[in-house]
Amino acid sequence: MFGKTDYRWLNLLTVAVLLLQFTDIGNTQLLINVKNQGGDVVQETISSNVSEDSVTLEFQRSDGTLITQLVDFTHEVQILKALVLGEEERGQSQYQVMCFVCHINKDEFISSDAMAKLRQKNPGTVRTAEEDRGRDNYQMDLFVDVPRSAVISRHVVSLCSEAKDATYTRRKDLDLWAAQPGGASLTALLAAVREYPVAPPPAGSSLATRDNSVDGPARCRETPSLWSDCTCHLEMCIGWYPCSLKYCKSQKAGESSASYRCGIRTCRKCSHFSYYVRQRQLCLWDE
Repeated sequence: MFGKTDYRWLNLLTVAVLLLQFTDIGNTQLLINVKNQGGDVVQETISSNVSEDSVTLEFQRSDGTLITQLVDFTHEVQILKALVLGEEERGQSQYQVMCFVCHINKDEFISSDAMAKLRQKNPGTVRTAEEDRGRDNYQMDLFVDVPRSAVISRHVVSLCSEAKDATYTRRKDLDLWAAQPGGASLTALLAAVREYPVAPPPAGSSLATRDNSVDGPARCRETPSLWSDCTCHLEMCIGWYPCSLKYCKSQKAGESSASYRCGIRTCRKCSHFSYYVRQRQLCLWDE
């Protein structure tokens, strides 16, 4: 979950990773300048890998957090990864990595093949999304056992290797993946996850008053001790992404109208995650 580095090295690494990804011959990639809701302009890197049927989107927020979204169309899996810089003024010289693995419908993002064919006429243009798709709330209730996660998607291991103790999913997502024709069985999927730890109630207390109730521990902002477990909250917003294709109709004299692809529709969407952390110091932003 933690990586050892200092800020100067991390910033250089971030730039190097983006440059390497942009020059990867095996992928088709775009650099998009996007204006977020706060008015800041961030640069998104969007890459498509047709052979793996996946799309990856990555950008760095103004607070330094590196966000990566990967859509695995074959398995209907979305991975959202956050690399959060430590707060030096609060004694954190390291960074944290969290991964959130959820089911996604194939029609929520344009296909990898369509993405590979996109080109920019004006690369320097600052873009804003045409449609705001609001915010989805995710109550994460399971840890993913990253070394065993290939049954969900092989991309989990490569993307979340630094988040072995902080990769999350939901039981409802397992059910959706198990229901896919030709997909992994629920038994195999359950073998790749584990439940949150449940601490025993304090001596003399009832189940209703225990710290870790049926609904989980208290929110981190309500937990006084830095060393107590709690429920953390993190929001990630993708300010611009190709969410669907646009179709136009052509009609020649004496012929019936025909539809053809004539562009893309772009969307903005936020995801709000609630998840377990073993110590409040792993969730200092949620205050």
